[in-house]
Amino acid sequence: MLVLNTQPSVREFRRQIDSLTYERVGLSGNNKDAFDEAIKKIKPQQATDLVKSHYFFDFLNIRQPHLIEETELEQALIEHLQQFITELGNGFCFEARQKRILIGDEYYFIDLVFYHRILKCHILVELKTETAKHEHIGQLKVYLQHYKKIVQEENDNPPVGILLVTNQNKTLVEYAIADSDLDIFVSKYQLQLPNKTELEAFINNEIKKL
Repeated sequence: MLVLNTQPSVREFRRQIDSLTYERVGLSGNNKDAFDEAIKKIKPQQATDLVKSHYFFDFLNIRQPHLIEETELEQALIEHLQQFITELGNGFCFEARQKRILIGDEYYFIDLVFYHRILKCHILVELKTETAKHEHIGQLKVYLQHYKKIVQEENDNPPVGILLVTNQNKTLVEYAIADSDLDIFVSKYQLQLPNKTELEAFINNEIKKL
């Protein structure tokens, strides 16, 4: 199992700067709120603290991102596991790839499974090289229910699900998770860093959330 240091450090602050936190702090009208947001990512207190709205996997150096298949993306992330975990955030520990679980009399496979040392919970990650669909969320719900009923131990907190997609219909996502008591998050990922215009739009949008 790969474990990262769970204590805030210079390295963690540098990682936050690399993930655009520095720009958010600098451009935000309220530096304290922006700084507090960075601290949450370093030492999360609840499930919402450990998930980002966007993830950047530019470290994979994929030349034609529009042609990549899900299995290729998964393999590339595993080959760059240290950078991948750094992008996910502090406290993530890798457990399994294509984790096989038995539901009824059928086997299913979860793309990636992590355990979060700080929040004491399993994190199930599903990768999709397309826009989020309700069936993707439904699939993740089933996996989370299985972990909650079969895998979760007495000292664990409920599992968290993260669906990584290239795009999302926010209204559809909102409807799909509205009646769920599970921690399910749908986030976008990019295989290349945005250009200047896209970066400015992203930062301004993130600032509005602070």
